[in-house]
Amino acid sequence: MGTWGIGHWIILLVIVLVIFGTKKLRNIGADLGGAVKGFKEGMKGASDAAEPGSPPQQSAGELRGHTIDAEVKKESGTKA
Repeated sequence: MGTWGIGHWIILLVIVLVIFGTKKLRNIGADLGGAVKGFKEGMKGASDAAEPGSPPQQSAGELRGHTIDAEVKKESGTKA
């Protein structure tokens, strides 16, 4: 118990094919492939959008060791 043999997988595949049919499964596969392709192109386009002359942006992990200087001003007056 608990282990799936090759016979279990074949029966499961036959049941899925009977329920959905090969045409619908093919369409689902094509839609999923198109979505993955679109996601990869979107990620590639986002990295290409940075201008070559601009300095690279730093992530929070790359800012270690740098000092950030700022002033904090207290707001005068009371709030209702």
